[in-house]
Amino acid sequence: MKGEHDVGDETLDEQLQALIGQPVGRGGPSVAPDPVNQPMIRHWAAAFADDNPVYVDPDAAGHSRFGQIVAPPLMLQTWTMPTPVLEGIAERGGSPVETEGETALSVLDRAGYTATLATNSEFEILRYLHVGEVVSSSTVFESISEEKQTRMGRGRFVTWVTTYTVEADEVVGRQTFRILKFDPTGTAA
Repeated sequence: MKGEHDVGDETLDEQLQALIGQPVGRGGPSVAPDPVNQPMIRHWAAAFADDNPVYVDPDAAGHSRFGQIVAPPLMLQTWTMPTPVLEGIAERGGSPVETEGETALSVLDRAGYTATLATNSEFEILRYLHVGEVVSSSTVFESISEEKQTRMGRGRFVTWVTTYTVEADEVVGRQTFRILKFDPTGTAA
């Protein structure tokens, strides 16, 4: 029966729903290895051909509404990204680092939903970051859909929300990220 695949004493749906609101990854906040800094802002702006002077010109930024250099808002995610461990990355399904404990993704992998397709991401930017600020992020699973039949195969949509903060737990933004975990063979659940 759909969604009733047994995994121990709980059904797959029960096991997945128990993970809603639980942390993704290591469980604690991820703290940026480096403060917001001018070289990374400059490289980002160059890579995206973003000529906004508030990112790279101290004089122009000083005369702007920000009063100082700020980071492009969509850089928010980059500050807390872990340095990838390349060895074993394929075995981890592309995850840059080893995860600890049970996650919705590991449960779905065991149930046969081993392929991953990113479907969408949304940002809510509360304010721009300033040079020198240290960013932290905490991510929790928001929702996991019932099994759906998609063009890719049968799968489930998994959504998580990352909240970004700076010192004193000031929230500066959020990112909602959704993927489809699906069965590439057509045999899951």
